[in-house]
Amino acid sequence: MTRTVIESKTKTAIIGFDQPFCVIGERINPTGRKKLAAELEAGDFSTVEKDALAQVAAGASILDINAGVVYNSNPNPNETEPPLMTKIIKMVQGLVDIPLCIDSSVPAALEAGLAACEGRPLLNSVTGEEDRLELILPLVKKYNVPVVAISNDDTGISEDPDVRFEVAKRIVERAADFGIPAHDIVVDPLVMPIGAMGTAGLQVFALVRRLREELGVNTTCGASNISFGLPNRHGINNAFLPMAMGAGMTSAIMNPVALPVNQTKIAAKKAEVAAAGIILPEDMDDEAFVAMFGMGSMKPKSGKEMEAIRAANFLTNNDPHGGNWIKFNKPPPAAGMEGRGRAGRTGGRRRRA
Repeated sequence: MTRTVIESKTKTAIIGFDQPFCVIGERINPTGRKKLAAELEAGDFSTVEKDALAQVAAGASILDINAGVVYNSNPNPNETEPPLMTKIIKMVQGLVDIPLCIDSSVPAALEAGLAACEGRPLLNSVTGEEDRLELILPLVKKYNVPVVAISNDDTGISEDPDVRFEVAKRIVERAADFGIPAHDIVVDPLVMPIGAMGTAGLQVFALVRRLREELGVNTTCGASNISFGLPNRHGINNAFLPMAMGAGMTSAIMNPVALPVNQTKIAAKKAEVAAAGIILPEDMDDEAFVAMFGMGSMKPKSGKEMEAIRAANFLTNNDPHGGNWIKFNKPPPAAGMEGRGRAGRTGGRRRRA
């Protein structure tokens, strides 16, 4: 049974056919996040800290770390990205104890991350271009780490799933030339947007089955790619992830956190409620308000995708007796009642004098 082992200093995450689905948190990535990019260039890591803690609390097993900021002061990522990668990894390791995934297109940044990481991180990524294979696979072998293999090569990303399979097969074979076993290759078969290609879902499900049955490798994907450009993306993602799991996918790079409801949305909803003539209790706080009207929460918490994954783990017998599902759905204790037993008593049984 194929198992890919990723480790921090104190914890182990296993991606495997017989394991619960592995969630790799994607939030520590400045791509498309101008505010985060500006913070990182200024040496401000406050958002990184919040994202690290929130993703672990939401159920991520691994955190992806991407330091791909294009500095206004120096646009050369070969110079700026390696030291930034080192800083972020050391900071995150000081906050959380789960394993990390080092994510970069800059080989020097990958090696800097490998040198800074405690344990056995996942490397993200290698592609099918020969020059990329010659650069990255020696790093994988030197540090004895698993690697994400993305199914594109010099010709780009093919819309033909058979071509993407052959690229993945070639990467696995070239890795073997370096003494890297197939269980340390996690293939990303590349999920296409369903809005642009109606067969995208069927393609990836078929590809995952082939990769599992013919190459014996674990798989991952950028889960939100499937819903790109569509309304109600969470609805699409919630259906896609359990279906991908059913086809044999064993992990995904995704956001496990439902982002907090902001004050702008709360104010708009309150105006709508007032216009409808609804009178609310004077002492109702904003958190109770958003809960009452199904808006989510003002605090980061597990997203709907995590709910779908946990349910699918239960249904595929990767959550024996449903323990994790029950724990996930257990209501939190009322304020001031934490740690209390039956009838609100604290502690265990009363001792006899």
